[in-house]
Amino acid sequence: MLSHRFLLRLMLDLIGMGLLLACLAYYWLDNLAHELMGTGLFLLLIAHAVFNRRWYRALFDGRYDTRRRIGIAVNLSFLAVMLALAITSLIVSRSLLTAFALDDDVAVRQIHKLAAYWAVAVLGLHLGLNWSIVMNVVRHALGLVGARPLRSWALRVVAGVIAAFGIENSFAMTFGSKLLLHTTLDMWDFNEETPRFFVNYLSIIGLYAALAHYALALIPRRGRRSSPLPVLPEHR
Repeated sequence: MLSHRFLLRLMLDLIGMGLLLACLAYYWLDNLAHELMGTGLFLLLIAHAVFNRRWYRALFDGRYDTRRRIGIAVNLSFLAVMLALAITSLIVSRSLLTAFALDDDVAVRQIHKLAAYWAVAVLGLHLGLNWSIVMNVVRHALGLVGARPLRSWALRVVAGVIAAFGIENSFAMTFGSKLLLHTTLDMWDFNEETPRFFVNYLSIIGLYAALAHYALALIPRRGRRSSPLPVLPEHR
């Protein structure tokens, strides 16, 4: 059975993703709610780092191949954008940490928004690189044992559909322009389509996850064949 520790970690990660998306809906919330959820997000980030402390300790151990370099680059990029969010949030705070706030913070607010959108993209890449572990959890939870070609192809079709919606919604949300800090005039009507806002961003995360997962699958493992069902660190 999966360990309670691993399930707790997965649950906290899912809550953190939800808080990140909720924080993007700034105009749906008041500023205090935005800052409270942002604070919760960073507390969960600290918990995530604590749970994965062995990864940091082993960062300079062993041999570096292409797959490991990509994984480290994505993980450190995610850490960098989240640190940028944390630092800029102190400077632009208007409710919780006003002692750190600056009077002229327009540029910092732009950096804060830029880091938030990049956090969405890199989160998707991070999820994609660990997708085999996520699927392993789902298989164990549903009691699915062994590989089934039909099931595998069905999941690939689902991933393709999500990626297609992610491409469409990237244009709908002008996500590419946001990643480049281009000024956009899109304003989401949260009174009419609040659930669609979150579905759109979830599909964008799914798009980046699919890109990372299948791109990584094209890179061969050195020294051994890849396993379709990796063993979880906590499941031994």
